[in-house]
Amino acid sequence: MSNQVFFGLDGAQDLQDFDIGVVREFIDFFPENGLSKVLKGYLGSGFSQFPLKAPQIDQDGVSLASDDEDVPLTPEDCLILMSDGVDEAQESVLAHRLMGEYYLFLDEYESAVETTRKGLKLVVDQAQKTGLKFQKTLDALNSTLATALIHYQTPKNHPEAKEIFEAILARRPTFTPALIGVGFILEEEEDYSGAIDFLGKALENEPSNARIGAELAWCRALNGDYALGLDGLEEYLQYPQMDASNPRGRELRAQTLYRIGICEWELHPSASARKNRQGAYTKFLAALKANPSFAPAYTSLGIFYEDYRNDKKRARQCFQKAFELSSSELIAAERLARSFADQGEWDIVEVIAQRVVDSGKLRPAPGSKKDTGVSWPFSALGVVQMNKQEYQKSIMSFLSALRISPDDYHSYVGLGESYHNSGRYNSAARAFRYADNPTDGVEMKKTGESWFTKYMLANVNRELGEFDEAIQGYEEVLEGRPNEFGVSIALLQTLVERAWRKIETGFFGGAADSALQAIDVATTVAKYKPGAFNLWKAVGDASAIFSWVQERLGDTPLKKIQELLKTDFEADGYDLFNDIDGVGQVELGLLFPDSESDDHPSILERSLHAALLAQKRAIHSRTYDVHAQAVAWYNLGWTEYRAHVCLEQRSEHPKQGTKFLKAAMKCFKRSIELEAGNSEFWNSLGVITTTMNAKVAQHSFVRSLHLNERSARTWTNLGTLYLLQSDLELAHMAFSRAQSTDPEYAQAWVGEGLIALLLGDAAEALSHFTHAFEISDSASLITKRQYGVSTFDYLTSSPSSSNNITHLIQPLFALHQLSFQSPSDIPHRHLAALYLERVGNYSSAISALTSVCATAEAEYEDSESPASLSRFAQAKADIARNQLAAHAYTAAVEDAEIALDLISDPESCGMSAETLRKTRLSARLTTGLAHYYLNDMKAALAAFRAALQESKSAPDVVCLVAEVLWAKGGEEEKSVAREQLFASVETHPDNIGSVILLGAMAALDEDAETIDAVLADLQALRTSADIDSSQLVRVEKVLAAIAAVGGSASAVENETKTKIMLNPAHSIGWQQLAECSEEPFPAQMALKTALKCVPPAGPLHALDLARAFAGTGTLGDAQRAVVLAPWDVVGWKEMGAVLG
Repeated sequence: MSNQVFFGLDGAQDLQDFDIGVVREFIDFFPENGLSKVLKGYLGSGFSQFPLKAPQIDQDGVSLASDDEDVPLTPEDCLILMSDGVDEAQESVLAHRLMGEYYLFLDEYESAVETTRKGLKLVVDQAQKTGLKFQKTLDALNSTLATALIHYQTPKNHPEAKEIFEAILARRPTFTPALIGVGFILEEEEDYSGAIDFLGKALENEPSNARIGAELAWCRALNGDYALGLDGLEEYLQYPQMDASNPRGRELRAQTLYRIGICEWELHPSASARKNRQGAYTKFLAALKANPSFAPAYTSLGIFYEDYRNDKKRARQCFQKAFELSSSELIAAERLARSFADQGEWDIVEVIAQRVVDSGKLRPAPGSKKDTGVSWPFSALGVVQMNKQEYQKSIMSFLSALRISPDDYHSYVGLGESYHNSGRYNSAARAFRYADNPTDGVEMKKTGESWFTKYMLANVNRELGEFDEAIQGYEEVLEGRPNEFGVSIALLQTLVERAWRKIETGFFGGAADSALQAIDVATTVAKYKPGAFNLWKAVGDASAIFSWVQERLGDTPLKKIQELLKTDFEADGYDLFNDIDGVGQVELGLLFPDSESDDHPSILERSLHAALLAQKRAIHSRTYDVHAQAVAWYNLGWTEYRAHVCLEQRSEHPKQGTKFLKAAMKCFKRSIELEAGNSEFWNSLGVITTTMNAKVAQHSFVRSLHLNERSARTWTNLGTLYLLQSDLELAHMAFSRAQSTDPEYAQAWVGEGLIALLLGDAAEALSHFTHAFEISDSASLITKRQYGVSTFDYLTSSPSSSNNITHLIQPLFALHQLSFQSPSDIPHRHLAALYLERVGNYSSAISALTSVCATAEAEYEDSESPASLSRFAQAKADIARNQLAAHAYTAAVEDAEIALDLISDPESCGMSAETLRKTRLSARLTTGLAHYYLNDMKAALAAFRAALQESKSAPDVVCLVAEVLWAKGGEEEKSVAREQLFASVETHPDNIGSVILLGAMAALDEDAETIDAVLADLQALRTSADIDSSQLVRVEKVLAAIAAVGGSASAVENETKTKIMLNPAHSIGWQQLAECSEEPFPAQMALKTALKCVPPAGPLHALDLARAFAGTGTLGDAQRAVVLAPWDVVGWKEMGAVLG
């Protein structure tokens, strides 16, 4: 700053105010000084109006040539010299000011900003030291800084530049550089009227400045007055400043010629005028002749060639040249990017878009009046990043595009697709829904058709498992584009996926309906695209669905599938593996034969044959794709295995099942040959060979686990192999590993349950089977079977649990689902009937057992096997028992006698000794009770005697006979009943039923002798730990009846108090005490204990709770009693008593 003060330059607004002689002398005296180097470079650059050396003038005023006159410095030499000078004169404000102006002259805006900011900092430091303001120097530096900011990272820095200019204009309203700067900023912000105002003021200050005049004329043109703008531009084109002999003049002339061409282009918008090479076209060429590096002219020429000459090659060359020269040519960049995108050159598209983004020209400056910026570069980057599977980056790019253009429809689609591909399905759904139907009033800019949005939204719904919405979306798209293959295949696959989901969730009817829809869609697709791999894979899956929902086998559209498989294909192609599995073109003809015959395959077999044929055709459809071939063989292998599983269970086809197993093994081997690194293929081979070759199966499972050790399915399959080989320890280790890998995989828990069964721990097995059933889906058969059987075994071993209906509902539902999936599974249908009997649904049990009898009878007629006979006899005995419960006594007698006749020969009935004994006993007891209710006592007693003989006087049978004899009412019969019970008690003193029955008989007959004999036993039973709750209730009732026999109220009250003392948490005792004493406290205790015993805390029923409320004697509790059990008269009577 001292140098500047020394020169007297602190007040110089412009270098024109410098004493140039002093400057030249300073350069001569101090040639190595940093400021001297800057001054020398500045004066020798041609940018300064003063030459470096003063011209020599003779006496007549004529300039004389001098031998030592300096040769002008090149721009490179000037820049190097000035840069070195600034580095040496780091404290010189003048050096930084001149350097900044020279950078601005060279269009090096970033360097100009950096250098000028340093100069401003130096001025501030000197101002603090000296107390002087140096306002003119500050204005000069700020003017240079703001002018550079206009062009540096435009329009990011426009607010700062505008703020600087306005601060200067506030002090100096006629400061020309500030007026020009604000005008340029307003022009960039498309505020043309404001720009005209400021540029007009600047032109008033410098009327001869062609640059200002040309810019003012251009703003008038941009403001809509192209004629006035054209006149002004043509006028200023003749000014000396437009001289093409110097660099600045060439640039300004090229810019003006280009703008004249734009004005002519807009004034004559017709196609013929724009095609005319004598119009705007000539001006664009003239601009390029004046300055071959003027990028906007290349852009306009590219538009001319592309839109009006249909010369794509030249157009691309022009756009490419324009974009090479300036990344700010957004139109050229966009058209160039679209051209390369159409050719699939995505790497080049990325380069173009990234360069445009880096230019900073996309977003309008804060506070700008520009409506929106330019979003397509971000959208293009998003598309490129999606193609590279860089979905997080593409999401950010599309979001950036939408921040600039919130109504950009295609960016929303790209954003949704990126979310979809990255697994963020909920976000994808929101993006697609908003793109299709904005909820905030935004009107989307849509170009072309919008069906792709609906299609992608349907894909998202499909991924989210919302199959109904996905199917609806696909169908809406197909209404407008019926032959859109991708959409049709997606619809077909979604229908199949929905069918599988329906099976997993237990909606078997919905699964069959979805499979039927899939066949219809496949028929449509096959008409125009019969060679699609996914088509035949889906047809195979849809056909196989019916083997999982065998209740709907009759709905299998075999005729449609047959016609579909015959579409555009040679029938001999279906003979693949025909020599092994026996399924080929012959079976294709039998899918829907002209006439039914007993020799024809069953519907189940034909549905599986259809699935096999479809999977075989899928193999032929992708012979050129190795991966698709491997997957096709894998799919065929599992379909062969499904046929093996379904058909081997049918006794008439044991050999055919083996064929399917061998064919499946061949398929999996072939898939492994094509893709040996797939763990699922090895696992499948292990499953197939488990029953054929244990060593091969073990090797396959180990190989699969080597490829993917976190597969719970493979660990479970390995455990099953060890279980079949009776190695329980290794099986347990494998199942445990599967459980730790995936605790929700049900089959691993089933395996542990089977191990527990083999080890004799039935309770542990039931726990595992119950958990497996709870976490499994409805497609699993083994979980339902094992859960149902184990639960029934537990119920039969625990009479108290057997009477609790809540323990029966869940296994009954499991077996009910099983009947839909496998109606031919007779043992479990029979078991379901036994559950129905226990819950009291006798009509359904009879219907189920009748069906079991019909199936067993048909099997026996075909095979005459003892097993079929045994199954038929057991079903007849069970159906007779249910008919007895349903009061169909005659039918019960008939069915029970049929069962007894069928098992009369122990050698031929096919039953074990224990099963035979139980079946006979059930049938004889049923016969005896039915005859009793038919008032045929003679036949009833004969049946009971046979039952006693069959059971070897089992105490429960004795009790039943005694009840019948007692019910007959004669003294002789009652005496015989007592004798039978006493004998049973002597033989089986631990039988509780005999003692209770003796006590009940004694109480009814008021037989004091018998009462004395059994009273002590009954009192001992009431405190026994071996008695269950239902038996305890019976004991309490008998003791209460015995106490009432004496006729003493105090005895009854004492008995009730004893009951309360032994079980104070039981509400019945408190209710009985309340009835005896008529005091309020027992009734209140009865209510409190009852409230603590309602579910889930206890098994108290609504009726018992209602009576506890009714016993308190208050109106509110009486009303509660009526609400809880409106069918019970006790609550109504109590409420009437309170109100009366």
